[in-house]
Amino acid sequence: MMALRTLQKRFSMALLDRTREVPSGIRTAGLDRIDRRFDVYRNNVFVGLTEALVTRFPVCHALVGDEFFRAMARVFIELSPPRSPVLMTYGDDFANFVDTFPPAHPVPYLGDVARLESALTRAYHAADATPLTVDELASLAPCRWEQIHVELHPSVQVATSVYPIVSIWEAHVRTDDHPVIDSSIAEDALVVRPDLEVKVHRLPPGAATFLTALLKGASLRTAADVAMTDPRFDLITTLSGVLAVRIIVGIRSSRE
Repeated sequence: MMALRTLQKRFSMALLDRTREVPSGIRTAGLDRIDRRFDVYRNNVFVGLTEALVTRFPVCHALVGDEFFRAMARVFIELSPPRSPVLMTYGDDFANFVDTFPPAHPVPYLGDVARLESALTRAYHAADATPLTVDELASLAPCRWEQIHVELHPSVQVATSVYPIVSIWEAHVRTDDHPVIDSSIAEDALVVRPDLEVKVHRLPPGAATFLTALLKGASLRTAADVAMTDPRFDLITTLSGVLAVRIIVGIRSSRE
């Protein structure tokens, strides 16, 4: 008799690979052919996973249309099946797949929009934390610039692109406004949930690099030095924006 673990592995592999036959050891009651019943079950799995992707990537779905998106999702599901029973996390690698999916190349910003939508989900399900108050932030003043480290809210996500992904996303979620989008303008996004609602903020030049460095543990001075490789980076504008969106939840000072 086949071991249960082996049967389960073959069963899951056959579910997402239409070229595989029904694993031996599978039985069915009644007179229905096992392959027909297995095909029904396999189709239901694909439908469920596709709906999970449609739900997580609504703007991508709108950009390419339902038929194209579902066909693309089916290929993705075959290549990248779920690794967790928690479907809200399914599709974290969808953007990378979109970048390499030749039929999607006529929509070159599609992968970056998918990254933005992935960030929205991660921000929504991130841990809660209380942003520092203005008085607490004032404690930064006596510290030496190169020794200040800030802890950002767990929901902070940064999405970068050479395309106007924030404008594209806004155009689909804010149906009352139909702006003309200049596709030549690059936009980076900050996605955060300081309270109950996930918010998307358009970042000024260099700010994405600055925030990414902070997320990796760099001091304010080091993060600013890295961001200044972009000549358009303005530290005062960036810091003002960071304070305004309330993403700092901790401060520490240490010798480097």
